[in-house]
Amino acid sequence: MLILGGASVVTALTGVNLYAGAFLIPVGVMLYTAHGGLKATFIASWGHVAVIYIALCTFAFLIYAAPNSPLGSISKVYENLSQMSTLRPVHLNKEGSLLTMWSLEGLVFGIINVIGNFGTVFVDQAYWQGAIAAKPSATYKGYLLGGLCWFAVPFTMATSMGLGARAMNLPISIEESNAGLVPPAVATVLLGPGGGFLLVFQLWMAVTASGSAEQIAVSSLIAYDVYRPYINKKASGKQIIFVSRMIVLVYGVLSGVLAIVLLKIGLSLGWVYLFMGIVVGSAVPPIAFCITWSKISAAGAISGALTGLVGAVITWVCTAKGLTGEVTIATLGGDFPMLAGNVVAIGLSAVVCIVVSFIKPQDYDWALMKEIPMVEDDPNAYAADGEDSPASLTRALRWTYLTGGTLTLLLVILWPLLALPAGVFTKGYFTMWIVIALVWGLLASACCIFYPIWEARDHIMFILSHLVKCQTVESRDEAVLHTVKDVMPPEDMVGAHPLKN
Repeated sequence: MLILGGASVVTALTGVNLYAGAFLIPVGVMLYTAHGGLKATFIASWGHVAVIYIALCTFAFLIYAAPNSPLGSISKVYENLSQMSTLRPVHLNKEGSLLTMWSLEGLVFGIINVIGNFGTVFVDQAYWQGAIAAKPSATYKGYLLGGLCWFAVPFTMATSMGLGARAMNLPISIEESNAGLVPPAVATVLLGPGGGFLLVFQLWMAVTASGSAEQIAVSSLIAYDVYRPYINKKASGKQIIFVSRMIVLVYGVLSGVLAIVLLKIGLSLGWVYLFMGIVVGSAVPPIAFCITWSKISAAGAISGALTGLVGAVITWVCTAKGLTGEVTIATLGGDFPMLAGNVVAIGLSAVVCIVVSFIKPQDYDWALMKEIPMVEDDPNAYAADGEDSPASLTRALRWTYLTGGTLTLLLVILWPLLALPAGVFTKGYFTMWIVIALVWGLLASACCIFYPIWEARDHIMFILSHLVKCQTVESRDEAVLHTVKDVMPPEDMVGAHPLKN
């Protein structure tokens, strides 16, 4: 999706060929990803996220708090949106207003969005890989905090760029909107060519950060779950890394080719975004049950995923045919066919998964996970003590269930419901809404940019001090000893001194 949207935006702002843009985006990422691996993606992602949030705050404040911009204040945006609601009322919105949560199309999109994003998170190996690579006691904190910070991207960005486009009455067609061209249009109006550059830079950071994570994720799946179990069962760590790097290069090229194929078919970013829940939504219940319910069986998980997918596709196509009388890309991309397919995907999968697992339970013993063999001993692995002890992690699991469940209830259900009594927003209510969006964006930006620096301050100062003093991290003796350990068998190291022998 990011490749499709990124290619469209780059083409609109720079004139680059659409298909060249779609191909160059993943190819431009795969070289540093293949060379640096997961650590490179982690380090690069911090810089990418910093640019994304700085640009986000810049655009938000230009729209709501910059007197010299075309809008420049919350009051001005509110007045313009009120006028646009009268001139171009929104179908199925309360009083045709843009300033309300009473929107049938908004509700439909919200349901599709939740189901689809459940799928992208649960089925995306990049999330699981990051969690496995991190210290266990830091993982649950990082993911909860990261989720809250991420929410600023759709919340603050859409509240700024989306409403800004409507408030300025920009001539954006539905086709251009589906292609993801609303933000570049607003950025160009606000800052001219500089705004277009900033938006392209922000987009490039988002696409490359996600692209590198996906390339690493796919390469790890193939290397560890296909190559080692079925092709070379005695593969060493170096062999697996080599295979992973090759897969990164292959997947980078293939993803660019796939993006070109989708663009040739005529599928836009918006269409693919709504469709993703139909494809991956049925995998959510099996994955969720696999890590939370010991009775889930292989038969239940597989049958649930496949039945949900087949049922979702059938429901999607039949709904489009029943509502419009024809099956085309346009009718299949309608709100209600997409809604029906998404709901059936996750719902039917959950039902089948539970029923089959009760009929044929597996009763998995969680203790067996400790017996999963490692490819090689990892000297950097964390010991299972302190915050990472089983007792501490059990308490963390309960805390995560409570916190994650509460946040889900608050953000997905209570917040929209509590906004309904307001009807069409007054200027005061709208001002409160915008202030919350701006503060959320600022806090998320500060957290993502400065907290990693603060957390790694000791390591950063250690490295900087050695750079200033022109010192190596280890002495000559230590460096030679480490080299000898890499090439000598352990039994030959007994009593050996690398500088004397």
